[in-house]
Amino acid sequence: QVQFVESGGGPVQPGESLRLACTASGFYLDNYSIGWFRRAPGKEREGVSCIDKRDGKTYYKPSAEGRFTISRDNAKNTAYLQMNGLNPEDTGTYFCIAGLFCSTGPRNGEPELNTYDYWGQGTRVSVSS
Repeated sequence: QVQFVESGGGPVQPGESLRLACTASGFYLDNYSIGWFRRAPGKEREGVSCIDKRDGKTYYKPSAEGRFTISRDNAKNTAYLQMNGLNPEDTGTYFCIAGLFCSTGPRNGEPELNTYDYWGQGTRVSVSS
């Protein structure tokens, strides 16, 4: 059975950190590029980060650059998003998507994937004081 499950979200205060994880079962994560996306209340989905399967190149939404780090552990079939210095604008549901290739999209320099092959249900992050 194919599954893609995110974890690690929760309520935090501004300035704190979280590490999100998405674990795949039923398919091999190293065959795919992995993107983290966010949907905030009342807003459209936006790309946050992406790691390309071809060369490991990483992409970040400009507001996440320097604060977030995407990584992958193929042996664990898991991808991660380390988020430091969180602020209320980071609040939303984060979900990961497995696709073919990452690129920088035309909208605000957000990363994007050219295909959406597998995706999870998301994990909620809430940043407030």
